[in-house]
Amino acid sequence: MDFAFDARTEELRTRLLAFMEEHVYPAEPVAAEQRARLASPWDTPPVFGELKAEARRRGLWNLFLPDERYGAGLTNLQYAPLAEITGRSPHLAPMAVNCAAPHTGNMELLAQFGSEEQRKQWLEPLLAGEIRSAFAMTEPEVASSDASNIETRIERSADGSAYTVTGRKWYISGAMNPDCKVFIVMGKTDPDGPDPRRRQSMLLVPRDTPGVEVRRAMTVYGYADHDHGGHAEVVFDGARVPAANLIGEEGAGFAIAQARLGPGRIHHCMRLIGMAERAIELMCRRAVERTAFGGELASQGVVRGWIADARVSVEQLRLLVLKTAWLMDTVGNRGAHTEIQAIKIATPRAVVRILDDAVQLHGAGGVSQDFPLAELWAAARTLRLADGPDEVHQRSLALRELKPYR
Repeated sequence: MDFAFDARTEELRTRLLAFMEEHVYPAEPVAAEQRARLASPWDTPPVFGELKAEARRRGLWNLFLPDERYGAGLTNLQYAPLAEITGRSPHLAPMAVNCAAPHTGNMELLAQFGSEEQRKQWLEPLLAGEIRSAFAMTEPEVASSDASNIETRIERSADGSAYTVTGRKWYISGAMNPDCKVFIVMGKTDPDGPDPRRRQSMLLVPRDTPGVEVRRAMTVYGYADHDHGGHAEVVFDGARVPAANLIGEEGAGFAIAQARLGPGRIHHCMRLIGMAERAIELMCRRAVERTAFGGELASQGVVRGWIADARVSVEQLRLLVLKTAWLMDTVGNRGAHTEIQAIKIATPRAVVRILDDAVQLHGAGGVSQDFPLAELWAAARTLRLADGPDEVHQRSLALRELKPYR
């Protein structure tokens, strides 16, 4: 394993770091000011369009897609340090370079499993950053960590020409933004089938389909996540779409979901490391600029301990994420299954702790809107649930470790 950055990665890192310093960080307060003047808080502040145009001009666009037909053609190992950089401003930077969830996973899904017609209608405008999308899987009435529990029904018409969707979803990320034009919905086409993993299918449902209601926004620790497009409760009440909107084949929904979530999990972990790096930077600045009890905060042993522990954790996590990326590139996602689960367990936990220490060091400022730490903490804590809670990954990982001993 050689994790040295190659020439292309170094060049893109240099360009991306400059873009962050010159455009993204200065845009953070601008986005907040512009949003306060919008007709709807869910509309996109104009500065996002400016950031996207500048990112495309600099060749910083669709970096996450390894397929050169659609994206930059980078390997996971090449993309990892770039995703880390965008994680330093997770609400602006990923969107600015068209590498934000859930759109990344949806684009990967369409590129891998979509028909030519589906790619033309939905993938191409997503790749161009012209529309947004959402992935409708989680439901409020069942434990969605077990996908076999999903109750939403996808029923085929008698003549086979259409599907009807009935169900209730929530925490559907990005769905509040009016630019979200399509949902990828997971539901059951064969609820009584003998194989629990062949009961689900995936369907493209345009937002303007009759019977689709974006009912309300769900907050995350009180945050609305406007820049991300919010997290919505969505009701599908007999929403009818053509049969051609089926992704793949009936019964393939579970397998497609797993293929989609694998890269998404490592992308989250890459960005989390960037969030931790920003927290360390803010801690160090605060420690040397602030005085208490006759000396700078940096002279306090507990503060030095927080900073040292944070650095050790970040270096450990980065190596594990890079190893996982390397394995995904060399032996595929299935071959990296253990490592994907390991980073999904370890990274959010550690980054939440680092951000918590950073909040503590900033005192009242740490929980305020004057620093990004509280919002970063909420985002990191949520990732202990998103794409599968810790306990599900622990269960699966432990079973794999125990298998040779049975």
